[in-house]
This record gives sequence, C-alpha cells and structure tokens, in this order.
Amino acid sequence: MEIEDSGTRLETLAQRLVELAAAKGMTIVTAESCTAGMLATVFSKTAGAGQHFHGGLITYTKAMKSQVLGVDPELMKRKTMVCDEVAVAMARGALQATPADIAIAITGVAGPEPDEDGNPVGLMCTAIGFSRRDTVHWRKCYPNHGRDEILQNVMVDAMTKLADLLEKQRSAA
Repeated sequence: MEIEDSGTRLETLAQRLVELAAAKGMTIVTAESCTAGMLATVFSKTAGAGQHFHGGLITYTKAMKSQVLGVDPELMKRKTMVCDEVAVAMARGALQATPADIAIAITGVAGPEPDEDGNPVGLMCTAIGFSRRDTVHWRKCYPNHGRDEILQNVMVDAMTKLADLLEKQRSAA
C-alpha cells in the first residue's frame, strides 16, 4: 500500500515538475543508475512531458557512467560509484550530452545485497544539475524495507527537492 501511495505521489510530482519547467521555459533529463529508467518512465507518462522532458540516460554500470556521461573512471575507482561526486558528475554529464536545462541524477544501492564496493543497501546519492546554476547534491541512507520502497523513496525525495528549488526560483524572480 505504501509503495502504491508513493507511485501516486511520483505522478503528482512529475506533473508539478513539468508544469514548473514549462513556466520557466526549461527542460528536464534524468541520469539514472539504480533506478534504471523508472524516474524517466514516470515523467514520460505526464501530460506535457513531450515539450519539457528530454528523456533518461540509464547508466547502471561504471562503464556506462564513463562512456555515456563522462564520469571519470578514476573517480569511481577512488570513491566508488555511489558517492556525491559521481552523482554530480552524472548530472553534469547529462546536461552536456543533452539539450536539457535540468538533470536529476541518482546512483545508489537498492539491494538486496551491498554493492561490489561494499556500499550498504539503501545508500543513495542524488544530484540536481542546472545548466545555469550550481549543482545541488545530497546523500541519504534509506532504511532497507525492500528494493521497491527504497527506489520509490529516493525518487520522491529527488523530485520534491527539484520542485522546491524551482518554486523558490520562481518566487525570487
């Protein structure tokens, strides 16, 4: 039941973000690792997405993060692929690879086991990149109540944060 409620919340947030992007004349792209395109799917089902959502880049492996988004392999070797620096590099890489104005990047460990680098289940790093502003990023460990719930929660948090940032930008303008 909780996941279903999160799903409805995701759809509501996606609609809000598309409307905010439209009001600002901006577009959105996702750069996803552990969510594997789930966030892009939510956006793609939203009315108006065709004009304000470019799509998603699924970069599940280190090789894909490097080849598609330009994330430095040495960074991932030093810091692992679940760190703030990689999330930021993913967001910046998505902005460089697409005509989008905003990128939401998520990398983390949804389980059921820790990743190859020993990062714990539930550790998520998220970044929101802007073409004309600094990148915002954060790290959060979600309780391990199951893979689906972890993924739903990180997506809700990312979308909520972006909506808050766009609302503040709109009210400051």
